[in-house]
Amino acid sequence: MTSDTENYNIDFVKDRFPYCIVWTPIPFLSWFFPFIGHMGIAMSNGIIRDFAGPYFVSEDNMAFGRPTKYWQLDPVYVAGGQVEWDKSVTEASEIYKKRMHNLCCDNCHSHVATALNLMFYKNSNNWNMVKLAFFSMLFSKYVSFSAWLKTWIPFLIILLACILLYLWQLHLL
Repeated sequence: MTSDTENYNIDFVKDRFPYCIVWTPIPFLSWFFPFIGHMGIAMSNGIIRDFAGPYFVSEDNMAFGRPTKYWQLDPVYVAGGQVEWDKSVTEASEIYKKRMHNLCCDNCHSHVATALNLMFYKNSNNWNMVKLAFFSMLFSKYVSFSAWLKTWIPFLIILLACILLYLWQLHLL
């Protein structure tokens, strides 16, 4: 982040994440695959928009709960700055209010990618759900330690249960 964007403070209590891509686990699915989750993108004022289901883009109320991870982007990489950022997030949301949700192909990650493509973030219009998932894993920060626990504890419990079951099958327990 540049010094210009340090004024875009995140408010964890009010769930305000200016210029951020946010992520939260999806119950059951993320328990087995903790790298798979639900994604949204925030306006410059921090209000989150997420493609929450068929023909529905949620505002300020993520489909699967409060964000556990965030990746703050730099509006310096948007030609029109704050105005273009907000316009692109709004336009992507309007597009996705008219679309059917598809878990594998046209989902919350696609909504965020569309917003980034519309604003031509970092001079790129080839954002997609795979690229976003990868970069989100690399650059996201957890909101808190309890957010980390919410993401990883179910997976670790399932993993431990599988290991114990395997050892029991081998008569090592």
